[in-house]
Amino acid sequence: MGQTLSPDHAIFFELFSRSDLGVAVKGADGRYMHVNPAFAALTGRSVDTALGLTDEALFEANELIGLRAADQAAWQQTGVFSNEQRLLQAGQRRDFLVLRAPLPATQTDAAKKLVCIWKDLSSTRRLSQELEHALKQLEQQQQAVEALRRESQDAVVGDDSGALYQRAQFDEQLRREVDLSSREHREFALVFIWVDPFSAAVQAQGDIAQTRVLEALARLLRSNTRAMDASCRLEQNRFAVLLSGVGLATAHSRMEGLRRQCATQIVALNGQALGFTVSMGVASFPHTAHSEEELLRAADSALQDARRRGGNHVTLASIRFEGGGA
Repeated sequence: MGQTLSPDHAIFFELFSRSDLGVAVKGADGRYMHVNPAFAALTGRSVDTALGLTDEALFEANELIGLRAADQAAWQQTGVFSNEQRLLQAGQRRDFLVLRAPLPATQTDAAKKLVCIWKDLSSTRRLSQELEHALKQLEQQQQAVEALRRESQDAVVGDDSGALYQRAQFDEQLRREVDLSSREHREFALVFIWVDPFSAAVQAQGDIAQTRVLEALARLLRSNTRAMDASCRLEQNRFAVLLSGVGLATAHSRMEGLRRQCATQIVALNGQALGFTVSMGVASFPHTAHSEEELLRAADSALQDARRRGGNHVTLASIRFEGGGA
């Protein structure tokens, strides 16, 4: 590994040398006194051939100005100096985070030394760029799908957030469902959905990000409901779903699946992945309510309970029993 270090310095050097970090120690004359295999590899040499050399022998001429300036800054301070260094190796660019700090003198070793720790950032940045590229492609695909949907949207459904029922249509559908269920003794479920408070990432991108989230929820509602069901956007962040011929247990199972989809849905905007969660309250007719008004109150009460639990939760309304009690 090179010249002998003091016991304190040797322990420090051995500790870092066991990692995948490039570790080197320079003397006051700029020659490398100690290097580990990772540092030797990034210079294209072995440990033995790198020892005793200076940066002029190990790096390209156009890289020396930055290296010298960083060394000089590190020598002049007592703490850690950090900067980024870019190397061109075998035609490929590699980016490193380099930490430099003078080694403190000890009783057995008063010679000035500069320790340098190199961390390769290339793979992390490459993955980040690939992820950003993938998110942009996903965003473009989402925009294309949404454009096609709007082109093919018929006049029966008309909501900007994604071909949902308008409020008047939904209310009429609910009245018909209550009447039909009362006459034929069949059940159906009503679900209220609230979009939980937006994350900091969504808020940072403003109204367009919030609109994209609501459009994503609308698409999930369409894909998780049948032709006989009805979905509606009641308010800015509040939605409703009517599940025809579905009991409380089945409605809960289906909405729990929808909740999980929302929690894992990726909404891409400006190369960034945005997420969201929802709270849901599920009520059924006639098990939790015997009239339209009671059903609305039961679904809203269940929704408020889900929100009180911290959001991202599906709550069932209490089942009503004949003769009192809940």
